[in-house]
Amino acid sequence: MKNFSFIIIFITTPTEKEAQKISDKLLKEKLVACVSIVKKVNSFFWWKNKIEFANEILLTAKTDLKFFNDIVRIVKQLHSYEVPEIIALPIIDGSKDYLEWIKKSIKKN
Repeated sequence: MKNFSFIIIFITTPTEKEAQKISDKLLKEKLVACVSIVKKVNSFFWWKNKIEFANEILLTAKTDLKFFNDIVRIVKQLHSYEVPEIIALPIIDGSKDYLEWIKKSIKKN
């Protein structure tokens, strides 16, 4: 797919309500084709010089790299964490039909 850099974005939230709010906004803005919500993730991490634990909700969003900065801006507006996880990984390949569906589902060029 020329001119497309497909990515998957990981976002964690403390509650399902916050995950749904972020998901709804990203979909309504057509910045993502799909958001999957995984309801229980046990996260262990360094925070303020000590190891912490949290039960979190994981969002995985499929989109194009060109929308990443807009997605970060929206997530930061809606997120309750001081430093929310918002990371992107490249989709190096996939079903041509699925990639075409992502392309058609997000904002037009």
